Amino acid sequence: MTRRSCAIYATGIVCAHLLIVGIALLVGQVFQTMIQERIKKEITLAENSRVLDGWINPPPPVYMQYFFFNITNPEEFFTGRAKPHVTEMGPYTYREYRPRENVTYLENGTKVFATNPKSFVFLPEMSVGDPEVDLVTTINIPVVAVMNEVHSYSFFIRSLISMWIKSMGVDLFMTRTVHEILWGFKDPLMSKLHNMKPDVDEIFGLMYKKNGTHEGEFVFHTGEKNYMDYGKIDTWNGIRNMDWWSSEQSNMINGTDGSVFHTFLTRNELLYIFAADLCRSIHLSYVKDIEVKGIPAYRFAPPADVLAAPDDNPSNAGFCVPVGDCLGKGVLKVSVCRQGAPIVVSFPHFYQAESKYINAIDGLNPNKEEHETYLDLNPTTGVPIRACKRAQLNIILKRVLGFPQTKFLNETIFPIMYVNETATIDDNSASQMRSLLFIVTAVSNFPVIIVGMGAILLLVLFILVCKNRQRKTKDDTAYTPVSNKSEDSPETHTSQPMKNGSYIAMSPVEAQKC
Repeated sequence: MTRRSCAIYATGIVCAHLLIVGIALLVGQVFQTMIQERIKKEITLAENSRVLDGWINPPPPVYMQYFFFNITNPEEFFTGRAKPHVTEMGPYTYREYRPRENVTYLENGTKVFATNPKSFVFLPEMSVGDPEVDLVTTINIPVVAVMNEVHSYSFFIRSLISMWIKSMGVDLFMTRTVHEILWGFKDPLMSKLHNMKPDVDEIFGLMYKKNGTHEGEFVFHTGEKNYMDYGKIDTWNGIRNMDWWSSEQSNMINGTDGSVFHTFLTRNELLYIFAADLCRSIHLSYVKDIEVKGIPAYRFAPPADVLAAPDDNPSNAGFCVPVGDCLGKGVLKVSVCRQGAPIVVSFPHFYQAESKYINAIDGLNPNKEEHETYLDLNPTTGVPIRACKRAQLNIILKRVLGFPQTKFLNETIFPIMYVNETATIDDNSASQMRSLLFIVTAVSNFPVIIVGMGAILLLVLFILVCKNRQRKTKDDTAYTPVSNKSEDSPETHTSQPMKNGSYIAMSPVEAQKC
């Protein structure tokens, strides 16, 4: 066997092995499984500052920015002379700390129990003013809550309650400091009710009792059985389904808490998040590719159908309580899970809501850049790189018979304040993430590299075989057959001497003469 043949056979053998091994690795997803396990370990190291992988202290700082709507013409509004005009005050920024506590593995590590207490520290350098000094004129929510509670009482009783409230000097609007409205103050109406009914708290505040407390007890899936379940909520406060809403689908607790997601996200999937403060789950869809601190990410945001009217999205009919009592597009009544005032949530400035809600209030300017909620997630690891959660708190104002101060009111959804909760990966974690993604890219492409090398060698093998065949063809055609010329030929006698045997000459080149 010649060296050329050996080279061809060796190339063929190596090519076959590379192609078989590479295709087997791709089909078997061997490296994908290895990457998933590596990513789990790396995320554990990168996201946790304490123990119990994946469930303690994510490092990106979380900021809560509060914006308030200050009524500039309360007298004109409540007397029916003009529609309300508001100016935006804020931001008043707080650093939010949200460690997971009481972390306990369950069911052989397939689930984990945790609570998530939140605490807030004011950051004056990121705020526009002093919350303990700045005054806000807004709707008196305790008064509206009382009117909402007694709306089913007789006209006579409602009138007596109205006069009782008026005798205390309490009106439909109030002026308080930002700090009081957020963290609580002793309300005169609530104090009177507390004396008559001790289970009524005399302190009122939008964030009262929320500093240092948690939103409930969660049990999460760890992804041990299926990586697609990583971070998904199994139970919240011991339940898998709520009972506030009017349909089984609306009462489902779907998705994660928004802080973690499974690895290897795709652009065509919907991500579900359970928002305890909204008393429901919402979904986010892919918007666009983006890059944050050199890290590739997919941006996901709630589509318009999340808060669409039931006419446009029939599945939202389950959020109408009682059945059929529905609001329009872009708003959600959550008083069903928050006893008292008729609270409504929306996106800031009624972004994505019907124009009638926007036009009812002067001073609103909804826009996507400032008021959209979104998540930027690295698709390989599922880790949030940047997040902006934006939600607005509103209250329903309407005419209530027996309360003369409401006689000029048409039903209005009035904005109180909105929050912008933001987090962006810190520089140290971003550096670790970039290193991890480099390793992942190199390792995940290894089977492709093997197949590519096999394909190149296959091309080389093809070229070698073709050249070898061409050479054999030339060797076969380079010689003529033995001459059969007769000995008696004149040409033989005159041109060449007679020899024993036959004359052999190269063809087509003539034999040279001596």
